[in-house]
Amino acid sequence: MEFTKMEAAGNDFVVFDGFKYKIKDYSQLALKACDRHFSVGADGILVCEASDVADIKMVYYNSDGSRGEMCGNGIRCFSKYVYEKGLVDKKIFTVETLAGIKTIWLETDSENRVKTVRVNMGKPLFEAKDIPVELDRERVIEETMDINGQKIVFSSLLVGVPHTVIFVDDINSVDVNELGRKIEVHPMFPRKTNVNFIEVVDRENINIYTWERGAGRTLGCGTGSCASVVVGNITGKLNNNVHVRTEGGELEVQLEEDFEIYMKGGANRICDGVFYQLG
Repeated sequence: MEFTKMEAAGNDFVVFDGFKYKIKDYSQLALKACDRHFSVGADGILVCEASDVADIKMVYYNSDGSRGEMCGNGIRCFSKYVYEKGLVDKKIFTVETLAGIKTIWLETDSENRVKTVRVNMGKPLFEAKDIPVELDRERVIEETMDINGQKIVFSSLLVGVPHTVIFVDDINSVDVNELGRKIEVHPMFPRKTNVNFIEVVDRENINIYTWERGAGRTLGCGTGSCASVVVGNITGKLNNNVHVRTEGGELEVQLEEDFEIYMKGGANRICDGVFYQLG
């Protein structure tokens, strides 16, 4: 089975052509393909399929075999892949995801290779029941939780997938792995949560470290970047247009009326290959 390895902001994926290959068990495929010791290794897999409601459909699974509704860095990789493979023949198109239909705008170079991908990520959901968060609040903005005796101020919202945003003074002093692991599975989050630690450089620049639900520590998270800018804007820390620096790369997040989110960034093809066996 042929594959393409891609990355965006350090978030890496193994991409498969679902038109060419009929895959029976995506969960097992993700577990095997994403193993960094006995396989190619990635944070998740992306599969392209036909859609009845959009130009193409993106199927996303995390490295632990769980289905993901949406992936911001993943959809940029996916968009570059389907355009350069000729599966989509236009620079403005729509992608079906479990988190809704996303509109894509591509910027290409003189050789028609994709340089940047702009995505309409839609509007976030703030209601606790929609995220979901088991907390008696209408919105979960700057609430407090206790982790091993440490008081953590957090905000949660849904940007395709559940995100929890925590602002810190010094991102390098935070034990991202320890806190991220515990917050992800906190009983307050019945469907678990992604965890984003944010250091504000100024009103238009942030640094972000991410612990992803179903994948663990990753070098970048597109939906997490979007969620963090939204929370920063609501709490008065950030403007509407923010440059986001993740551990693995950079992207831009723009907020329009009623928190309509637009994300823009690059994506890179690392290599193509063939799986002779998955297991």
